[in-house]
Amino acid sequence: MKILITGATSGIGRQLALDYHTEGHEVWALGRNAEALEELSAKGLRTGQVDLTDRAACLDWFSTLESIDLAILNAGTCEYVDLPVFDSSLIQRVMRANVETVAISIEAVLPLLRKSSNAHLAVVGSSAAFVPLPRAEAYGASKAAIAYMVDTLRIDLKNEDIVVSLICPGFVKTPLTDLNDFPMPFRITTDEASMAIRKGLKKKKAQIHFPKKFTILLKILSFLPGPLWTILAKRMVKQ
Repeated sequence: MKILITGATSGIGRQLALDYHTEGHEVWALGRNAEALEELSAKGLRTGQVDLTDRAACLDWFSTLESIDLAILNAGTCEYVDLPVFDSSLIQRVMRANVETVAISIEAVLPLLRKSSNAHLAVVGSSAAFVPLPRAEAYGASKAAIAYMVDTLRIDLKNEDIVVSLICPGFVKTPLTDLNDFPMPFRITTDEASMAIRKGLKKKKAQIHFPKKFTILLKILSFLPGPLWTILAKRMVKQ
């Protein structure tokens, strides 16, 4: 199987690239970190140094590929809002890194997936989109936008037989989450995250969420009336 993974130079993306390569698949690992890409190339993976924020350059690079069976769009970032300062430039950065790059990547990869007889598009969102969370005005909103985009694509691509999956992790130990300054319940390793994602994609699940102890709790909380959840969330902030 020909697999393409964005954001493959660290964290979940890197682990997925290595694990799929170990399984014997042809893996394209994309990212911006030249040193990390060289390391992956030395292990036998195909690599591409691509700036996904540059639409023209991104489309040009993808056009050099022949076809892809599975595309995992994983690239993204996280920043938190710290009131009383509401920094709109922070919102812009996160939306650009998380939402715009996904849209550009989808535009670039769909022609390649259409050449496959077993096409599968997977996008990494977040369980943070399940409920409004403190300080997540930027990150949560970007992941909610991704969830809506992916769920809509699943409908519009049905007639083309392209499977569409949304991946919603909880806390995973990565260089990005290592920067967090708050407790991260049920945080798992990238190995565990990769295993959960690969199992879910193999079953062609529409939504893959993990660790279940955390994500199912968030899903239950999402059914609470808005005012009640707001009260609970405010108490979390006070604590």
